[in-house]
Amino acid sequence: MSHNINFNNNSYSFFSVKERAWHGLGKIVDQYPTSAEAIRYAGLDYTVEKWPMYAYDPNAVTMDEPRVPNQLATIRTDTRQVLGVVGKEYEIVQNVDAFRFFDEIVGGGDGILYETAGALGNGERIFITAKLPGYIRVGNDDFIEKYLFLTTSHDGFGSITAAFTPIRIVCNNTLNAAMSNHTGAIKIRHTASANERLKVAHKLMGISNQMADGMEGVFNSWSKVRISDKNLKKLIQVAMVPNKETLNNLLAGKTDELSSVYNNMVEKVFEYAMSSETQQLTTTAGTLFGAYNAVTGYFQNVRNYRDSEAKFKSITEGTAKLRGQAAFDLCVGFAFNPTDNLLMFN
Repeated sequence: MSHNINFNNNSYSFFSVKERAWHGLGKIVDQYPTSAEAIRYAGLDYTVEKWPMYAYDPNAVTMDEPRVPNQLATIRTDTRQVLGVVGKEYEIVQNVDAFRFFDEIVGGGDGILYETAGALGNGERIFITAKLPGYIRVGNDDFIEKYLFLTTSHDGFGSITAAFTPIRIVCNNTLNAAMSNHTGAIKIRHTASANERLKVAHKLMGISNQMADGMEGVFNSWSKVRISDKNLKKLIQVAMVPNKETLNNLLAGKTDELSSVYNNMVEKVFEYAMSSETQQLTTTAGTLFGAYNAVTGYFQNVRNYRDSEAKFKSITEGTAKLRGQAAFDLCVGFAFNPTDNLLMFN
């Protein structure tokens, strides 16, 4: 089951608003649900407990199991499935608490809109995406919605991770770049108390507001910076390099040593930049904002992935995010010094 969505009680643990995603599985709803409704729609209305672990001799006639010291199993109580093995200091963050984390960010009520949520595997990992009020506006009518993404686990691996993730509406394009000292993401240890998590929730909201304001200023500035087709192609070439060897060959003009896979990918990004309808708007046509969207938009709207989960991982933490960040950093440099000599190589 390549999608890895949890299947329990004859249904998939996933919901989305208005549009089906993740292989067309799960529940689709017409209206944004409350957090209580979202938990139920996504099949996340289960709890997790820490149970002691015991060792046993399979050849023994009588069962006299010694307890495993300092180790506990996390158990999904409705199915009694083992989700992971943790230490005694590990604090379970129940699914309802993950939603409460988001509710607290904007004071609950109608402030935050839950758009997707679900569980993976046996329910050991959950994820939530929620839309914040307001927009990032570029030009007159190019809008970017503000999202928060949260993932946490019950298996003892990884922290609770929450991130600010803006998405350009016209092409459903994720623009999750780090700006200056703001990464837009925070991690919380499973040993943190509920009060500590609440403080971090408000910190994330502060970061999100700063990121949104900063991005609006940057993107509007970029929409007024012109970039020639020649420099656009060069920016794409540098942003898409997979390793240092490719970059060195590119800068040295050793085009015959560049792989066909890399060259084909660059051409597809450039083609997207020049032909996509979303790249022909006033804010994107021939502009630096369009150059940045060309790279990020390729990964969102052109590149083929093994499945929806692979695409999701690439955009949130993998290759797509790395290449998008590289494009963002190059655009920052170009905006600072938009000369014909910038990004030049033999």
